[in-house]
Amino acid sequence: MASFFSKSIFLNVSRASIALLVVFAISLSAFAADGKPTPKQGYDAELSGLDYDFDVNFFPIQSQRQSLKMAYIHLKGEADKPVVVLLHGKNFNADYWADTARFLQGLGYSVVMPEQIGFGKSSKPANYQYSFAAMAQQTQSLLAFLKIEKAIIVGHSMGGMLASRFALMYPQVTQQLILLNPIGLENYLQYVEYKDTNFFYKAELAKTAEGIKAYQQKNYYDGKWSERYEALTDFMVGQLHGPDKDLIAWVNAKTYDMIFTQPVVTEFKNLSVPVSLIIGTRDRTGPGRNWMRADVDYELGRYDRLGKQAAKTIPNAKLFELPGLGHLPQIEDFARFKKVLTKALDAGR
Repeated sequence: MASFFSKSIFLNVSRASIALLVVFAISLSAFAADGKPTPKQGYDAELSGLDYDFDVNFFPIQSQRQSLKMAYIHLKGEADKPVVVLLHGKNFNADYWADTARFLQGLGYSVVMPEQIGFGKSSKPANYQYSFAAMAQQTQSLLAFLKIEKAIIVGHSMGGMLASRFALMYPQVTQQLILLNPIGLENYLQYVEYKDTNFFYKAELAKTAEGIKAYQQKNYYDGKWSERYEALTDFMVGQLHGPDKDLIAWVNAKTYDMIFTQPVVTEFKNLSVPVSLIIGTRDRTGPGRNWMRADVDYELGRYDRLGKQAAKTIPNAKLFELPGLGHLPQIEDFARFKKVLTKALDAGR
């Protein structure tokens, strides 16, 4: 009998040990080989532990009675070549510009990639009035700190709205404006219902990794998916699993509000700098599409039409269309994008 109990105890202990080892192995799999956190393990609000392709610096900012820090990347080029500033979109950080930045630096350009307050590795104050004007001013302060007097300003997606506001506020600094599939080519509140930030906050809290993938796969990549595309969602997925999910949701909600309440398209006629539009014509990005006003019969996000309309409104604008590409031409087909980017840079001379 004693032998029977001994064997039972041994088997139970062995099974428990195996179970513990399995749990331990699973927990280890949440970390990269070098011990840094992964998306499944979670990232904090400022993406600590997430490496970018380039070294990240921080610029101190005093704003709205708060001490903040603005993350940025600065790649130096040839002294006689212009500086290019790359402004990120809402669902992205500066690192998605890596291929574009390497290409530009290879051509001799210096490159600056700021991460706006509320995004990437920059500060994310909860009690803060986010605005394109404030972001433009902070970007200009960074350029002044870097002793950059003039620059080519490139903005993608939401960064296109910011780039437009920057050019309107600082035409003397803006050597050229390049808008890459910018949102804000429509005044959204003409067509959609206004939503309080509580609406966006609840939607952000309800996000899942699967939902992020499904949205981007459908809206950015025409139903296609790859490891490259998935890698661009890692920081968002990681923050869903991280300790600051609530803060990220609230900040994202507040920056959504800017898109609807701070239009730039109404001032396109006032742009006084050389402007080029690079438009992937398959793009159908239309913020507010799911809450259109009942009295409106209008199709949001027709970039095959919007690019042409914007080029007619902006004085002396140049339009470069990329048929068959969507919201991220620089990610979908970099070979095609870099040729058009080179033409756009030349058009601004």
